[in-house]
Amino acid sequence: MKHKKIRIAILGSTGSIGKQALEIIQNHNKLFEVVLLSAHSNWRLLDEQVKTFDAKYAVLTGLKNENGHIQIGDSAKTKTYVDPYVLNELVNLPEIDIVLNSLVGFAGFSPTYYALKAHKKVALANKESLVVGGAIITELLTESKGSLIPIDSEHSAMLQSLVGEEKEDIEEIIITASGGPFRSLTLEQMQNVSVEQALQHPNWSMGSKITIDSATMMNKGLEIIEAHWLFDLPIEKITPVVHPESIIHSMVTYCDGSTKAQLGPPDMKVPILYALSYPRRLPLNSSRMDWSQIHKLHFEPVDYLRFPCIELAINSVRLHNGGPAILNAANEVAVAYFLEGKIKYIDIVKIIERCLNQIQFNSTLSYDSLVELDQQTRDYARTICQHGTN
Repeated sequence: MKHKKIRIAILGSTGSIGKQALEIIQNHNKLFEVVLLSAHSNWRLLDEQVKTFDAKYAVLTGLKNENGHIQIGDSAKTKTYVDPYVLNELVNLPEIDIVLNSLVGFAGFSPTYYALKAHKKVALANKESLVVGGAIITELLTESKGSLIPIDSEHSAMLQSLVGEEKEDIEEIIITASGGPFRSLTLEQMQNVSVEQALQHPNWSMGSKITIDSATMMNKGLEIIEAHWLFDLPIEKITPVVHPESIIHSMVTYCDGSTKAQLGPPDMKVPILYALSYPRRLPLNSSRMDWSQIHKLHFEPVDYLRFPCIELAINSVRLHNGGPAILNAANEVAVAYFLEGKIKYIDIVKIIERCLNQIQFNSTLSYDSLVELDQQTRDYARTICQHGTN
């Protein structure tokens, strides 16, 4: 007998996406049920969430061994794990229908891989899963009965614009970018920007890592790679454009010259709900565009001189099979060091570029070889951060 409710695991439930997903589930509690929640180290919030939603499993992936006996929620209702690798096993559980993966960085790749292998529907907010292992994930999808639905606002917009269309009719995907907090700054002005300035995104409220990626526009580079794998398109057919208002979330131009777009105020709950309910639409109490008012929408070309991370991302795909994995690992390390105030904002791109130029990858692309390449890159990037970029 089929279970009446859609049973969900949320990986990264204490982050921005995870918290918004739980709000949505609470508003649609007759349709959705929470089975598993995970957090990196915020055990207090995880404890609250587990108790609120009666989750059967709670996972902490970032606590040290001495916290191994911590109990999240009621021990009679919830089994607690303090283990960075246990998610790879738990996503296989038969009582889970959807895995919402909002983990940050390469850590999200393994659960995506194992969830798809277990034929689950994956609602993906972890773009690194496809950036690093796109070839592996897409091959796995041909063998799996599982599915992959994007949560990124841009990729959700692409998917919504592609419904009912044929892939061979796509001429171009236009991926929009807000331009971040430094859209109008010169290269000279960027030399000494602070962490606080980089975290002040004009439109979106996000976690610190993705907010820095937005400031450098690496986020857009990663999203181009993600779209390349998600929709099986040559990277040359995906064009970034700066759209400061963040109203049009992406567009698709077809062979007859027509363009379809998905529009709406900046609100991540829209793509989260769409991913959970796809192909259905469910009601959402979100802000609406008031079309009776005057609206001005602006578009600008990307300035690759001021934002070289996008070009580095595009070129990493052309470099070799391991290029995007090197790009991602180097970026994660550089951003972490910048957030700690140990390197300058302008050093981020230098570290990534050096890693791409110096690290070789001659292995066959596999899960194990990607994990090894990721670690090699991180070690090298940390060495650069510690000894300077000059």
